[in-house]
Amino acid sequence: MKKKQQRSYNEPHPTLSAVRDYIGVLIGSAIVAISFNVFLLPNEVASGGVSGISTILYGLFEWKPAFVQWTFNIPLFIAGIVLLGKHFGIKTAVGTIFLPFVVFLTEAWEPWTLNPLLGSLFGGIMIGLGLGIVFRAKASTGGTDLAAQIIAKYTGLSLGTSIALIDGFIVLAAALVFDIESGLYALVGLFVTTKTIDFVQIGFGRSKLVYIITNKQVEVRDAIYEEVDRGVTKLNATGGYTDTEKPLLMVVVHQTEFTRLKQVVKLADPSAFVIVSDASEVLGEGFKRS
Repeated sequence: MKKKQQRSYNEPHPTLSAVRDYIGVLIGSAIVAISFNVFLLPNEVASGGVSGISTILYGLFEWKPAFVQWTFNIPLFIAGIVLLGKHFGIKTAVGTIFLPFVVFLTEAWEPWTLNPLLGSLFGGIMIGLGLGIVFRAKASTGGTDLAAQIIAKYTGLSLGTSIALIDGFIVLAAALVFDIESGLYALVGLFVTTKTIDFVQIGFGRSKLVYIITNKQVEVRDAIYEEVDRGVTKLNATGGYTDTEKPLLMVVVHQTEFTRLKQVVKLADPSAFVIVSDASEVLGEGFKRS
């Protein structure tokens, strides 16, 4: 009879871990929402995403950003489940609904600056911080991220290219609706947001190259296949001290998948030796095609 695998003493209790993740989603979403109201919206900085769309529509028709974000987020979440066939989970649903709710609650807050450059810089930093926290909780705020995944699946474009196309279109629309300077400030905000997310997620690379030395190669490999849906390459390695062969697993993941990968490896083999580095450019299936 198979023995039940005991949980590592260093591993947090599943309930505690889930509570921590939900708190992360709520805090991260709140940071994004507040930053939108006090930095981006009053300075007409539409730096991509559904928040950028709501900024443009507010400038054109004075539609309440919270309702615009709900109008886009909820159908996109449903479409993601139907078209991608994935269970995005309750945490992503919470982020999708809670973020516009905080936007609604804080819409009367006074702007913290009316300088567009400061608004785009600090707005980008705070939104990147909030999104980074949400990603670390293994969740998402929905929106154009889900739209990009749908485009990537049905067009063959990489996820990064799909996101860039959507955000680029939103920034271009901002330049046309407001003025060229607003479009430039939006680019600044988008750039700062991206770099801040990278920082929060550990490192500045968009992808992570991970080497795993483990005595449970089959369990770790299968866990990565099933839970992260990434391919694993097995390399032959020899220990310098013991002069014995040990398997070396290599896997490349997007930054948003990195936290999940760490958790999966730790659960499969708590004593695994893991080496992480930035991958400045990755070509192949699931990443850039050329």
